[in-house]
Amino acid sequence: MEKFEHKEPYTEITYKQFREDVIGFGTGLNKILGLKDKRVIIIGENTYHWYVSYMSLLCGTAIAVPVDKELPANEIENVVKRAKASAIIYSKKKEEVIKKIKDNLPEVEYFIEMNSNNVIEGKDVGANYIIDQGKRIVESGDTSYMEVSIDPEEFKVLIFTSGTTSAAKGVMINNRNLAQNVNVVAAYVYLDNTDRFFSVLPLHHTYESSIGFLLPMSVGASIAVCEGLKHIVPNLKETKPTAMLAVPLLVENLYKKINENIVKSKKDKLVKSMIHITNALKGVNVDIKRKVFKEIYDNLGGNIRIIVSAAAPIDAKVGKWVQDIGISFLQGYGLTETAPIAALTPEFDPRVGSAGKAVVCAELKIDNPNENGEGEVLIQSDTLMIGYYEDEKATNEAIEIIDGKRWFHAGDIGYLDEDGFLYITGRSKNVIVTQNGKNIYPEEIELMLGNIEEIKECMVYGKEQEGSKELVITVKVIPNYEKIEEKYGSTLKEEEIHKIIWEEIKKVNKELTSYKAIKNLEIKKDEFEKTTTMKIKRFAEIAKDKK
Repeated sequence: MEKFEHKEPYTEITYKQFREDVIGFGTGLNKILGLKDKRVIIIGENTYHWYVSYMSLLCGTAIAVPVDKELPANEIENVVKRAKASAIIYSKKKEEVIKKIKDNLPEVEYFIEMNSNNVIEGKDVGANYIIDQGKRIVESGDTSYMEVSIDPEEFKVLIFTSGTTSAAKGVMINNRNLAQNVNVVAAYVYLDNTDRFFSVLPLHHTYESSIGFLLPMSVGASIAVCEGLKHIVPNLKETKPTAMLAVPLLVENLYKKINENIVKSKKDKLVKSMIHITNALKGVNVDIKRKVFKEIYDNLGGNIRIIVSAAAPIDAKVGKWVQDIGISFLQGYGLTETAPIAALTPEFDPRVGSAGKAVVCAELKIDNPNENGEGEVLIQSDTLMIGYYEDEKATNEAIEIIDGKRWFHAGDIGYLDEDGFLYITGRSKNVIVTQNGKNIYPEEIELMLGNIEEIKECMVYGKEQEGSKELVITVKVIPNYEKIEEKYGSTLKEEEIHKIIWEEIKKVNKELTSYKAIKNLEIKKDEFEKTTTMKIKRFAEIAKDKK
């Protein structure tokens, strides 16, 4: 389901049409453009034509290279060159960017525009033209595309990581990695053809392309494409999905907006008491949550039953609230390198606060745990990448062979409980090490600061200071000006806003051990630089700070 024009209703596209378009496009790419076994870039917003392009490449054409549509022109050019791409499939919205870099890419054989009927003119061609020509070839009796045998170990997808902690690496994914993602989720979550996924995260990211696309396809479910972040609520109401993949920022924003509306309507005490009553009733197998919280459900389309949060830690309070109103709140854990699912909280045991339990084709263990059982997370899984593209050194540093098994050093710090559920406490590359050897994980403090209404977003880091090796625990804050104005008025000066936020931070400091306490507050005027999964690019922000 997709809105091709904002004011028009959603268009429904059947599996039959999708199949015909995929076979037509794949046949045309192979027979007309000669792209079999080459590398092909896909860049654009979430749209039907992105799905067709990706599936056509996976099922028997080329190595797919999904690229972040938000990258600037020079970085797109760099990815094309690094990938040694022979073609670029792009959406109309990326036309100007492609024009800018086209002359610098003589090695690219074809520039293919999605949803375009343009015939081949030099290196330019429309995807619809290739689909139509491919269908004619199939109708003439050529079934070569459909007869391509799938090798589970074949290198099929090249994904450049978002680089939240370092320069982007190319991750090589094979068919087995993708198929196992589909299989392992089915063991923990029940899905069927009555389900509808709401697609809001970018498709170039493995989380969305594997779990938000290949998984629903595998069970015959439907997918509704969101028009964009500002259209989430109306799109939810119109498409009535049952499942949504999200990142913590998205879930937290929904939580805040819904609860603000509850407070404004003076129903907050009623909702709290009804949560208590419905939880007690559910304990004796009487579940009336959907009826009691119907108004909240209606704002989310009325049918939502599963929300999955991944990509970063989330405040357990938010997850518990989602569970309390009767929606299954699940957390997934993994990286691009695990294509991406390595752990997931099962629907039958969600354990809010945990990042999940190792999926059925994986194992987790903690490397060199400290006295609290915390250490770096190691992952052994059938979803684990082939390796880093053209970087054997980085592959050998990331993957260690232990007892004949390939164990991936995830870079995350966490611990496992007695039942094997993983709890993430920080990221090893983000860790702030004090002069006396204490480790401070910023994420832990940021989750606590997230409860401060006056803070919209924040980033905790160790700030270097001249003449000292000791780092100062500092927080960069984007104030929630709307909430501040509501509580304190609209005439506040910058120093007054600083003071208000600092007083709230001091309350959090009282809950922290002394060496973790925040010593310095900086008010940030512009937005944080982020990845497309809405994680702050810490290394980029710290680099700005050093400048």
